[in-house]
Amino acid sequence: MLKIYGTSLSRAARPLWAAEELGLRFEHIPVTVADTRKPEYLKVNPNGHIPTIDDNGTIIWESMATTLYLSEKYGKAPFWPSKVEDRAHAYQWSFWGITETEAHMLTIARNRMLLPQDQRDEKAAEAAAQSLKVPLQVLEGHLKGRDYLLGSDFTIADLNVASVLVLATFVQLDLSATPAAKAWLDRCLSRPSMQKTLEYK
Repeated sequence: MLKIYGTSLSRAARPLWAAEELGLRFEHIPVTVADTRKPEYLKVNPNGHIPTIDDNGTIIWESMATTLYLSEKYGKAPFWPSKVEDRAHAYQWSFWGITETEAHMLTIARNRMLLPQDQRDEKAAEAAAQSLKVPLQVLEGHLKGRDYLLGSDFTIADLNVASVLVLATFVQLDLSATPAAKAWLDRCLSRPSMQKTLEYK
């Protein structure tokens, strides 16, 4: 059986969400950051990070790799695109989410929510918010006239990018300048599969 290590309060939300969207049976193994250096966990992920998945002996780590693997192995069109061109765009947007937005999102989260009050740096948070304006405008421009990243259907590309941008809701990032992107994010996060994912603490 598929095993997913981590919790919905971490990047493990990504494979958990993918598994729910795909309707897969799986065993959730709650692993917190504090558990990741334990010898038993390092046997499945020597990097000491979450998430990790174990699909009947095939072990995959790195969150985007886990979701792309699950959707390619178990998904069908349109969630896993049938055309190689559309799959390329799914990879493109998935990596875009990580490279263009995630670091800025995490900087805001650390300095507005996660760090002790006396260690927070609002200037760093504001600089990160400013840095997000350009990629969010790229997303906005792409989504005008589209319901989802690849067209009219929710795909793995949407799940992957929304799983990064979900942090915007926690840090109360102002998305009023990108209404198409905000509407898209709301559509993605309101899916029953995402609501179910939040239960895996």
